[in-house]
Amino acid sequence: MLKRAIVLTAGVLMLAGCATQTRYVDPAADDGPVAMTMDYRDFEKAATEAVEDMVASGAVSNPNGGRYIMVVSRVTNDTMQRIDTDQLTKKIRVALLRSGKVVTTTAVGLNGAEDEMSMAARELRNSEEFDQSGVQKKGTLQAPDLSLSGKILQRNHTVGKEQQVEYYIMLSLTDLATGLAFWEGETPIIKRGSNDSVSW
Repeated sequence: MLKRAIVLTAGVLMLAGCATQTRYVDPAADDGPVAMTMDYRDFEKAATEAVEDMVASGAVSNPNGGRYIMVVSRVTNDTMQRIDTDQLTKKIRVALLRSGKVVTTTAVGLNGAEDEMSMAARELRNSEEFDQSGVQKKGTLQAPDLSLSGKILQRNHTVGKEQQVEYYIMLSLTDLATGLAFWEGETPIIKRGSNDSVSW
């Protein structure tokens, strides 16, 4: 019985030793296998292409000088995957902020403020517990000029003995004063691979 336990323990240890070790991946130099699902490389590609096109088109160059204020509207996930669309919009926001052309308001949104503290801090007005010289005054919040919205689509096809998965990341930048789209873009991400691979 003891001998059997020793053999089983040794077998488990051998299997554990053969298992793939966890390691860090450098996103800037990742040449690992490509998944049929969307991964961080796809979001990086889509965000980079969108921002570069927005800047090149002049859509985010304010003719009055200064920076546009953008709000993130609805970006719909119409894929088979549970995608958090913030993974895309956050990259776009960061890149636009770094461009010096756009800032994003977190004080308003379709489902309420992204950061509720903008309004909560204003509830301190007239409170005897707070020095009123440091409390935000009325009329200081800035309304957005632009709205970013979009959709991520997925289409699956059989191509010979393989499957092809197509993702389309479609974005619009709307001028809120006129309701006109200042900019629109679409980034297709096409993957082809084994029918055994899953895309959800």
